[in-house]
Amino acid sequence: MEDILGTSVAVWVGLTLFLFGGAAYMSGRALAVTWRPFWQAVPYMLMLGLARQFLSFALFQGPLLHLVSYVISTAVLFVICYLSFTFNRNEMMARQYPWLYERSGLIGLRAKNHGEAG
Repeated sequence: MEDILGTSVAVWVGLTLFLFGGAAYMSGRALAVTWRPFWQAVPYMLMLGLARQFLSFALFQGPLLHLVSYVISTAVLFVICYLSFTFNRNEMMARQYPWLYERSGLIGLRAKNHGEAG
């Protein structure tokens, strides 16, 4: 597993999920609450992936130019950012337009069914 991740599992989890995962969550939230499109997260997550790779190298003697580790970590950061973006955007839509939308599950949103009167 260390060959794939580039460092030990504990270091990878600590950096990717806790430290940079929190930054990815806040990035997704910031995009959602300012009504920006999700594609703007692409450069942010690519840069977060690079920063994670550098901290792994600088603090824990991990490889700096390890493509597999970068791709896996950046993909995880994208997922965290997307879930945060979707959760916060749907929360805002349901709160701001309660006559049109309602929450459906944790990250779901559905249009309210306005039955025909008559």
